[in-house]
Amino acid sequence: MFRSVEIALASLYVTTTGILIAGIYYVHDVLGVQQWGIIAFVSLIITLVAGSILARIAITPLREHFDHLERFSKETLHELNLPINTITANVQMLRKTHTDDKSLKRLERIEVAAEMLKERYNELDYLIKKQSEREKIEHFNLREVLEERLIFLASLYPSVVWEVTLESCDVNCDRIGLAKVIDNLIENGVKYSPKSPIITITLRDNIVSICDQGMGMDEITLMHIYDRYYQNDSTMAGYGIGLNLVKRYCDRYGIALHISSRLHEGTCVKLEFKKKGS
Repeated sequence: MFRSVEIALASLYVTTTGILIAGIYYVHDVLGVQQWGIIAFVSLIITLVAGSILARIAITPLREHFDHLERFSKETLHELNLPINTITANVQMLRKTHTDDKSLKRLERIEVAAEMLKERYNELDYLIKKQSEREKIEHFNLREVLEERLIFLASLYPSVVWEVTLESCDVNCDRIGLAKVIDNLIENGVKYSPKSPIITITLRDNIVSICDQGMGMDEITLMHIYDRYYQNDSTMAGYGIGLNLVKRYCDRYGIALHISSRLHEGTCVKLEFKKKGS
């Protein structure tokens, strides 16, 4: 596909140059126009018209490719939604007939796995909409989102000690994207902490603080944390794109992002939301 785009762009360059030269020759030698200002103006108009037409032709393969990719992504998401709902519904039915502890624990693990799949489904749906600039801006209470995410994450990380203090805070932004930002920051704190980590989360004066007591980062690492695919510890799971996405989200919605860290002491991330009227 990209090979055809390269050929189309090369053809565009050669054709536009040829039209420009032919236009100058026709106006100067055939029509006998000697004013170079007029010649330059006419040549510019010809070039713009030809370039616009040829550019549309050149970009068509690329547009078709992305349209196909978007359709495929939406169809895949639709297909994923059905088995997730089927798993959840059947687990609820099995709970009515299986009451022993072993069965209930197994069903709980299945529920958590299905919930994780649902989260990935929502994330993919969000990313597709984001690429199409169809993010939904909502007015909501930030405390509710934090409480919702903590309930979900607590089920995934039962060994974590949560120290939570939340005040009410109304914000205007993309709710789904913000949930992904919060998930990423909390999961980073858990991932880079000891086996029984303590995660402190506070919401006060329009500032969300997410702090851990993990391995922390040195000054060199802090300089690269927003670089895409950068990882402080290559043995950890993930692809090193989380903080890059967090930074892009914060920049988009005017959220001040502050990260402080000390090696072997822990990391604290703060999201500072704009106050009303500011």
